Amino acid sequence: MLENFTGTTPRLQVVLDHSHPCCPSKAEMLKQHRELSMSIRRTIENNEEAGIRPSKTYQSFVAAAGGHRELNFIEKDVRNYITREVRNVSEQEDAKEFGKYLLRMKEKNPNFFFELQLEEDQSIKLAFWADARSRAAFEYFGDVISFDTTYNTNRYNLVCGSFVGVNHHGGNAPKGFLTDQCASMKRALEACMPTTVHRWCIWHIMKKIPSKLNGYKGHADIEQEMSQVVWNSQSKDSFDRNWNDFLLNFGLGDNKWLSDLYEDRHIWVPIYLDHHFWAGMRSTQRSESMHSFFNKYITRNSSLIQFVKQYDNCLGSREQAERESDAADFHTVIPCATKSCIEAQFQDAYTHAKFREVQAQFRGKANCITRLKNSALGYSVYEVGEQVSSSIFNKFVVTYDSVAAEVKCHCLLFESRGILCRHALSVLSFEQVSQVSPRYILERWSKKVKRRHTHIKSSHDEPLMEPRSKRFDQLVFRSQNICEFASESEELTAILHRAYDNVMAEMEALKAKRKGTSSLSHEDANLESVNELQSPPRIRTRGRPKNRLGSKLEKQIANATKKKKTKVLSEVKVMFFKFVAIEFIFLVNSLGNVCMLYFR
Repeated sequence: MLENFTGTTPRLQVVLDHSHPCCPSKAEMLKQHRELSMSIRRTIENNEEAGIRPSKTYQSFVAAAGGHRELNFIEKDVRNYITREVRNVSEQEDAKEFGKYLLRMKEKNPNFFFELQLEEDQSIKLAFWADARSRAAFEYFGDVISFDTTYNTNRYNLVCGSFVGVNHHGGNAPKGFLTDQCASMKRALEACMPTTVHRWCIWHIMKKIPSKLNGYKGHADIEQEMSQVVWNSQSKDSFDRNWNDFLLNFGLGDNKWLSDLYEDRHIWVPIYLDHHFWAGMRSTQRSESMHSFFNKYITRNSSLIQFVKQYDNCLGSREQAERESDAADFHTVIPCATKSCIEAQFQDAYTHAKFREVQAQFRGKANCITRLKNSALGYSVYEVGEQVSSSIFNKFVVTYDSVAAEVKCHCLLFESRGILCRHALSVLSFEQVSQVSPRYILERWSKKVKRRHTHIKSSHDEPLMEPRSKRFDQLVFRSQNICEFASESEELTAILHRAYDNVMAEMEALKAKRKGTSSLSHEDANLESVNELQSPPRIRTRGRPKNRLGSKLEKQIANATKKKKTKVLSEVKVMFFKFVAIEFIFLVNSLGNVCMLYFR
């Protein structure tokens, strides 16, 4: 608006506030009428850390308030707060925060390990870290590891490579290492871990069949026949024969992809690998289950510090799942599916998850027909026919040594997964064996072994919150029990309301009393209060600042001396001005004509 301010020239004044009444239904949409309270901000921060989408967070506020109109903010305010306050990490600060996180984890537990490879400009090229709990768990379950690098990258195009193992619920080089079909990784493992058995993920290979063989006639039949050859060959020789017949029948002898796969058959075909222990893993899908978890929280725009925080969440959830499974193993019992004493033996020893797998083999025993082929000196050879469909029976050779109490099946399920197969169980039942040898009850599946890593917490970073936010969270946590108790009746609710009113009045009075000044003594000082201290306001002075202020007496003496000097200077100035005036008059009288001529 235009206003006149004592002069004749109009001036423009901008008034940001409304100078007229606003319509209530429209005013709530104005920015100056919208705000996020501390309770709302803390909820947004917690939900963001838990991976809850902003839209879901806002809808929870709407549901709690009873409608959109009951809120004094909109969804855009929630998103803006997340963008500006929660995720506002610059690329320069991101690397620093990431490094600080690694150092904090190292300080909390010396067994936390990390290593960074840097470029010449000190930018991060590669980052590797392993928390203390995972390193301790590797001592027990490091026999088989899956490594996958197919996960989505972050804003810096850094690839996420995850190392995943299998615990009893489902410091040496691992015995088995699963990876994707990667020639460079194969060469690296051969050089770094020559004693470790390398296996390619069969799931990824079989998934490529449609794209690799789509140009051939009858590619659906080709895919089905190839799967049959890969999965149902009972020996290496039978696989070689079946593979050659497969190529010949479909005219695929000149297909380079299939030729390369055959050359590398020893690292992906089950019959070439199942005599090694794999803890039930044939693919890197366990790694991908971790990826599905990360997908809830991580995007391509995620920063380094955001990623490691969600990694903490992932470890925490896995740790909690293991604790819950351990508690279930200890407090509950899964009933046996049969009357077999051998099943009861596994029920007593194994975790629930692994015992369910054993039970599946006991149930599958009903589809098996056992026939003795020959026997001599306690060593028997059996042929077990398993009905897999109404007209198809698969035959398996099972040997049993009664002297050594050893049973072995050509399906190699125990060797690869660590549990006895239904074919071996059928033979043991035929031989009327009531207890299996301890060698068939693996310690890695046992629920009775106390493992060191269960006593180590995962590396969870402490949230770096403002002191006020910490106090707020503590107060909210304590008030929940009070509110829950008071909500039981109207009388208790009224008591709490009166208490709230009295406490609020007391706090407002104290705040008003302390307004302006406060003190901090050594008796009540702590790290939190010291962290809240601020530097005094800086005062700009003219000229060079004095190094010494002087005492009060010195200032009085200086002021008195200054007054005397001022008086003397005043007398000198008067005499000087009198002298100058006389000289000026004389000069004007002498040069009057010239001066008048100049002014004309």
